[in-house]
Amino acid sequence: MKKLINDPDDVVDEMLDGMVAAYPDQVRRLPDTNVMVRDDAPVDGKVGVVSGGGSGHEPTHAGYLGEGMLDGAAAGDVFSSPTADEFEALLEAADSGEGVLAVIKNYEGDVMNFETAGEMVEMEGTDVATVVVDDDVAVEDSLYTSGRRGVCGTILVHKAAGAKAAEGADLEEVQRVGQKVIDNVGTMGMALTSCITPEKGEPTFDLPEDEIELGIGIHGEPGVERTDVMEADEITEELTEAVLADLDLDEGQEVMTIVNGMGGTPLMELFVVNRKLQELLGDRGLETWDAWVGDYMTSLDMEGCSITVCAVDEELKELLDAPAETPALTVK
Repeated sequence: MKKLINDPDDVVDEMLDGMVAAYPDQVRRLPDTNVMVRDDAPVDGKVGVVSGGGSGHEPTHAGYLGEGMLDGAAAGDVFSSPTADEFEALLEAADSGEGVLAVIKNYEGDVMNFETAGEMVEMEGTDVATVVVDDDVAVEDSLYTSGRRGVCGTILVHKAAGAKAAEGADLEEVQRVGQKVIDNVGTMGMALTSCITPEKGEPTFDLPEDEIELGIGIHGEPGVERTDVMEADEITEELTEAVLADLDLDEGQEVMTIVNGMGGTPLMELFVVNRKLQELLGDRGLETWDAWVGDYMTSLDMEGCSITVCAVDEELKELLDAPAETPALTVK
């Protein structure tokens, strides 16, 4: 294993300190925790929006802290949920008195620990609402979930809910908008290679040189099919068709798309995928309103990508296009 790390046990701690050092005017770390908040949190008169989960998916989650997106994020160990105590500190730090929306990816540890933390802070007077993101169309259950996994569509939930909160909307409205994105988004990913976790120091699963895996999860959970290597256009068609079959969109529907890298894929290849994705959407009579390409929710150094499609209306377009300033995403 060749990685730019020191002791694997210290990698999350050192990552968070390095992030604060890079963005001292945007984020800060709560003492003695792995909780990061925007520098001005809690923001007076505004609903807090928070998220969190295992590390290794950067820039998710703390990369989206800032104006127009998240107020706080908790980081667990690599591919492991933060504890309920960490989530409790996160919810408390983000509450200005207007309540907090927790955006939870549908992994059992995240859901359980967020729910426990929510119960604890509600006893102290903090209002908490939740949305659970389950945008992965590939599998209904996995090693980590009961029901569909939460993957890259989560970023659009952060963006829309964060924008609604920045408008001054109440907790119920911010939750409604987050759920609206979840109801209209689908994602499917694939892997060319396994990722290598710092603790293990070797591939988390065996994927021969002449095979790829379709529908894989962001922790390396099994997908739906292992096949021979295919060209980029064939892979893009497999992923896109699965997402569109799940969404069942009408001709003429406007959509937003994300071609997301899994951490080890060059931008060159992601743009090749996006080229075919947009061609397929056009063939279906769908109209692309906006298209993002890059690393938004990764799986350490895995080579591969995911494709996200979200149906948008005027409300979602306004929120997704609203200003945001975070370490990983700026919209002006």
